[in-house]
Amino acid sequence: MKKELVIILLIVSGAVTAQSQLIRVDEKKVEVGIVERLDKIIPPGLEFQNEADQTVSLGELIDKPTILSFVYLDCPGMCPPLMAGISDLIDKLDMKLGDEYQVLTISFEPKDHPAKAVEKKLNYVQEIPEANRKHWMFLTGTQENISAVTDSAGFKFKPQGVDFAHPSAIIILSPQGKITRYLYGVNFLPFDVKMALIEAQKGLSRPTINKILDICFAYDPAGRTYTLQITRIVGGFLLFIAITVLIILIIKGRRKSA
Repeated sequence: MKKELVIILLIVSGAVTAQSQLIRVDEKKVEVGIVERLDKIIPPGLEFQNEADQTVSLGELIDKPTILSFVYLDCPGMCPPLMAGISDLIDKLDMKLGDEYQVLTISFEPKDHPAKAVEKKLNYVQEIPEANRKHWMFLTGTQENISAVTDSAGFKFKPQGVDFAHPSAIIILSPQGKITRYLYGVNFLPFDVKMALIEAQKGLSRPTINKILDICFAYDPAGRTYTLQITRIVGGFLLFIAITVLIILIIKGRRKSA
């Protein structure tokens, strides 16, 4: 019985080590996706151009719970649905834009400029009262500052011809610029976002269950889709089976000795 337990423990230990190593290596090598940087402060000194072509720093702008998103303005894929999703969220959210939270969208294409930002923004703010539209800010900037802010947020994108392969998510920031939550996709539940913004006001950070997608799926730049990672899933399944067998053997051993 003891010999069997030792064997099972070795299997479990090996499976855990292999699985954790696999995830660590993947995070280091990820080219497209999000590596969560919870509790990291977005660099306040980074400067960008606002819609009026004025130079502003992130530290000046982020003074309340903030919904941060990264897009590029000529994106033919996920960016328009993401911005439409944010617009719909603002309309449905039971919080006042400008008083209780704000929205910050930063272009990660250095060729984008304020005039184009104004043009694109108009497509998504029609349902927002005109007085509140200024609280959804569109910023453009230099490659240096874009790289600095996307790196600090763990937002990984990759040039692909004239376009980019990139993830789709919103990032919740505290009034101090601390990353407190990631919400993935292009559509968001108002209740989830409201709770995230309330927690951000208090400086509380929470990991997201969607992180499992980074383990089970990987982005395929050629097909612009996410593909299932069989090796990771099988590894997790084997780990589960090994732990289950171990628990059964321990229970049986206790019953025999009772």
